[in-house]
Amino acid sequence: MSAAPRLEGQDIVLRALEEADAEALFVAHGDEATHTYWSSPAHKDVEETRADIAETLAIANAQVWSITESGGAAMGRIGLFVLREGVGEIGIILRPDAAGRGFASKALKLVVAHGFDALGLHRIVADIDPDNSASLNLFLRNGFAREGLLRANWKTHIGLRDTVLLAKLRS
Repeated sequence: MSAAPRLEGQDIVLRALEEADAEALFVAHGDEATHTYWSSPAHKDVEETRADIAETLAIANAQVWSITESGGAAMGRIGLFVLREGVGEIGIILRPDAAGRGFASKALKLVVAHGFDALGLHRIVADIDPDNSASLNLFLRNGFAREGLLRANWKTHIGLRDTVLLAKLRS
């Protein structure tokens, strides 16, 4: 899959994630509360965030963006991972100082539209911890429907965790 193209909306620019974003994104990845429902514990240093970014960028069927106001410093990141033909999965994380300002919704709308239009996906899913009410609300507000609960689906730093599976279909 090609690198993530630049996507722009009102007061938001998504640009391709790069290793140079590690310092800005460590603010999110190094924060215990922000990282609670991530699949791994909070990062200990910027180098761990840099390695995580490099690992993410190496995923063949993925496009990953830095969430910015104008193309500058990353306030978060959002990825679209093609699981199989026509089906993608979205994951997102924001710095605490960017939360509650509408950036997650704007980024989600841009990436969903890109997935359906440019990539020809017919289904986009999100795998969310049932205790992560902020993420659940974000996806539900943006037209995703709750499809089910997968019990003990992930073994993480906070124990065995369930998954709420949400999906949006191309209309």
